[in-house]
Amino acid sequence: MAELLAPAGNIEALDAAIGEGADAVYLGLKSFNARLRSANFAWNQFEAAVQSLHRMGKKIFVTVNTVIEERETERLYRFLAYLDAVGPDGLIVQDFGVVRMVQEFFPRLRLHASTQMNTASLRAVNLLGKQGIKRVVLARELGLEEIKRIRANTTAELEVFVHGALCVSESGLCLFSSYLGGKSANRGMCTQACRRFYTADEESGVEPGYYFSPCDLQLIDKIPELVTAGVDSFKIEGRMKSAEYVGAVTAAYRYMLDNWQHDRKAALAATKRILSTDFARSKTTFWYGFDSPDDAQRGTVEGSEQIAERILNPAQAGGTGIYLGKIERTRSAKNGLVFALLSGKNYEPDPGDSIRLHRKDDSGRESHKVRFTEESEHGRWIDIPSGFSVGDEVYLLQTKSMSKRYRHVLPQDLSSFRRQPGARELPVLDLTPLHKHTLEHFPAGLYIQVSTVADLFTAQSSQPVRIILELNAETEQDLLVRQVQLPVSKKQIIISLDPYCSQPTEDHLADVLPMLIESGFKVFIVNNMAHIALLKGSGAHCIAGPYLYTFNRWAVSLLENQNIDAFAAPLENSRQNLEAAFEEKQRARVLVTLFAYPALFRMRFKLPQKYRFTLFSDKQDTVFKALSTTNGSFVIPDKPFSIIDKEPFIRAAGFSRFLLDFSKVSLQKNQLKQILNALHKHIPLSDTTRFNWKDGFYTAEQQDAHRQPAPPAAAAAGKQPRRAANKRQRAAPPQSGKTERRAGRSERRKR
Repeated sequence: MAELLAPAGNIEALDAAIGEGADAVYLGLKSFNARLRSANFAWNQFEAAVQSLHRMGKKIFVTVNTVIEERETERLYRFLAYLDAVGPDGLIVQDFGVVRMVQEFFPRLRLHASTQMNTASLRAVNLLGKQGIKRVVLARELGLEEIKRIRANTTAELEVFVHGALCVSESGLCLFSSYLGGKSANRGMCTQACRRFYTADEESGVEPGYYFSPCDLQLIDKIPELVTAGVDSFKIEGRMKSAEYVGAVTAAYRYMLDNWQHDRKAALAATKRILSTDFARSKTTFWYGFDSPDDAQRGTVEGSEQIAERILNPAQAGGTGIYLGKIERTRSAKNGLVFALLSGKNYEPDPGDSIRLHRKDDSGRESHKVRFTEESEHGRWIDIPSGFSVGDEVYLLQTKSMSKRYRHVLPQDLSSFRRQPGARELPVLDLTPLHKHTLEHFPAGLYIQVSTVADLFTAQSSQPVRIILELNAETEQDLLVRQVQLPVSKKQIIISLDPYCSQPTEDHLADVLPMLIESGFKVFIVNNMAHIALLKGSGAHCIAGPYLYTFNRWAVSLLENQNIDAFAAPLENSRQNLEAAFEEKQRARVLVTLFAYPALFRMRFKLPQKYRFTLFSDKQDTVFKALSTTNGSFVIPDKPFSIIDKEPFIRAAGFSRFLLDFSKVSLQKNQLKQILNALHKHIPLSDTTRFNWKDGFYTAEQQDAHRQPAPPAAAAAGKQPRRAANKRQRAAPPQSGKTERRAGRSERRKR
């Protein structure tokens, strides 16, 4: 029987999910989860939930689905030890470092690969299975035929999203929010840049719209096919949604799962009535409308505008709910509450109704349950959260009449639930020492990355030690069909593989990669677990690309165990974290990007034909570029990332491989000359950004830390990492936080 998995962003949503028949729930605690803005669960609430749900025969999964910085690894270790003691039914994870740490110390914990891990093909699923992953949450951009293909050839459990909000960007690959201020989607801080209001420069003039705000997924009518296909778990998105929403959607999918075999038409009609109270965005089936594998294949390239048409509507506001109007007036009450009067009179909220407020400058939004109302000659005043003002928009999410009372899952008395993460000391992990010939395929010096063979000719004029060429539809034709004469030896060219690898793409690469290797290309940048599986045993060298996120040495260790020696630093990384993750003796293995136009959105479709623009801007007049190709669509910033002037300091720290990345842009000789001049003179480039290089990720914890007094000097200088003898075998979970320990070194196989 397929599992119905519902979100539990708070205690009320947990009650609603279980009350409406969910088989399992997923929730986050106060850290390491991709919905840090939801209420999440306290330690005692979580422990009580595990006990209560297990007594009911239900399952509970914990989200640990963010990337982890090196400074956080000890806290992660303590968190995992706590989870190991409490005993949830699974951990939903993104970071390879979490996988590696669980392998080493907590083998009892059951791992599920988050959709943020960007798994979209059979070989990726099976390689993750070999790392101990028991279930894979497939990327949302898959169609039914692709899921069937994976299901028929793997023993791993498969989980798919069936309802809720979509990301316009491919799963786990969005950098937009992070680029705008360090609030990374990979860190649970997404500011939903896709939902924003933009202004496009059309030929006919300036045209405003919500160009990248996708519709919501609804697959209620596809449940029979997905059940028949063998999907193990049906997942409802919505850890930031109200309990009313969770209850209604869970009830609908529960009814469909239980009744479609008896009378599919009647079951669908009944569920549509239940879902009629879902005041979210308009709905889409996304990639599920294809009738055959051939259709799905065509959807990845030419003709995929039809996919975009299904999910993008520039006239659709980025928010959810029924539009009520704008705030016309505000006033403060003596009790500290803020009240607002709305301009719209089509519906006046009652106490108990749930609303959502959007700031007029698109800088934020917040859900709120109305508690108090006051009548006046001008209309009904309602209480609102602080921080909103005249002109901000208000939407209705749920009415009180839709609310139901559910039996509480948690006991009233939580005093007996006292477990918390302890103070264990994380053993030191040694990466594999570098030997004389380890990096022969990865020499020190300047690397330049381009997207076309024409730009490769331009790049070679500066004599970089290596040129990285992106593999796409055009370059594949040039290399294998047209067999264009290249200006440098193939030994000096590294082929970079796109981070999104769907099943049709994987099948295609299975044919193409051997031909490239046979023709003389021996080094590849891999950005997906599928790439590693495809190249295993080929004799080619693999460099982990920036999308195989290595924010900590535990993630590096897992990739080392896949015979990867060199690593391109993630584009979101900071200098502080990069130096913390790689000790000085390991820094020769790292490719540091000095200049790039990072892909902020990566979309698995061509943009609609009506999107006849390249440049668009937000309300702060920040300019971006939209590119639509047969390999998908991309949004890149008009202002590139650059730390060109910091190269001497980075080199002095022990890094010796540097990248100028011109992917997705046309490389001009004058531009290259200007950048190289700045590099040689160590001067900053104008109109560029540092991205996260200086300030790192934005975190609520950092904000709190700034408000606390500095620790005494003696305490700050306190303890140094404690080291013990090397051990190749796996270490048992430590019994005390005071014992001197070292983790096992990466289990490298001799080549």
